[in-house]
Amino acid sequence: MSKFSWRHILPLALAVFFVVGSLSNIFAPGSIYGEYLKWGYPRWFHFVTGSLELTAAILLFRAPSRLLGSALGCAVMLAALATVIIHGEYGHAVPPSIVATLSLVVGWISWRKRTAPPAIDRR
Repeated sequence: MSKFSWRHILPLALAVFFVVGSLSNIFAPGSIYGEYLKWGYPRWFHFVTGSLELTAAILLFRAPSRLLGSALGCAVMLAALATVIIHGEYGHAVPPSIVATLSLVVGWISWRKRTAPPAIDRR
């Protein structure tokens, strides 16, 4: 049996997604920058989004902080989802919906690990 399971890979894949997203927001090309302005956000808001995504990614990489990282990532994605829905861009709602759901799954797994009773060593 493989040493890695989807429970190990999913948080890392999510972290990589947030790193890529953060870089595209921090170094916002004209199209992304223009969308933020179109949605009514301040000129500097893409830096806030990128910084929050990068923070979520860093927290997701380590198991002890994974629950917080998944909560932050989910919050960022729900804000993105609300933004595109409010502006009627329903086609853009699918990616943040999927990532928010995956963040919830990672958070649930992390929560269960924290609240699970300690394993009994039966040697």
